[in-house]
Amino acid sequence: MTAPAPHPTELTVHHTSVTDPLARPLLTELTHEYSTRYRKPVDLDREYPPEEFGPPGGAFLLLLAGGEPVAGGAYRRYDAATAELKRIWTHSAHRRRGLARRVLDVLEQDAARRGYTRLCLTTGPRQPEAKALYLAAGYRPLFDLTADPESIGPLPFEKDLPGGHHLET
Repeated sequence: MTAPAPHPTELTVHHTSVTDPLARPLLTELTHEYSTRYRKPVDLDREYPPEEFGPPGGAFLLLLAGGEPVAGGAYRRYDAATAELKRIWTHSAHRRRGLARRVLDVLEQDAARRGYTRLCLTTGPRQPEAKALYLAAGYRPLFDLTADPESIGPLPFEKDLPGGHHLET
């Protein structure tokens, strides 16, 4: 029997690095998810150097419940004003509980504290749940919402952070 989901206030934010052994479930599940949905090999460990998700320009965090990772995400410096969100993940046993939204909130607050005024991200065209999450969280789609996502490729989004302003791209 699966243990009941932790109440969100029982979660702790753990700032760490991609190389932390606690990050392995995140990277393993994301690799499986992307490989399955897009039917091609994915190597997240080689996609971006781990240091891109560390200070001073980036961050990598996990939400822990009872010391175990249940969700996580990261950002890296995109430009002087913009952080790019990456690796947004919720453990397969803990989905549909608002944890991805909580990760977004923590990443947004952290990026704003570091002086970023804008966030950007892309999600794959075969990830409708991610697209819905970003729209619900106030991210602006930089693509035609009525178009077939497969005809677009990666779906880009942006969001201004408090105190920031929209920068034309």
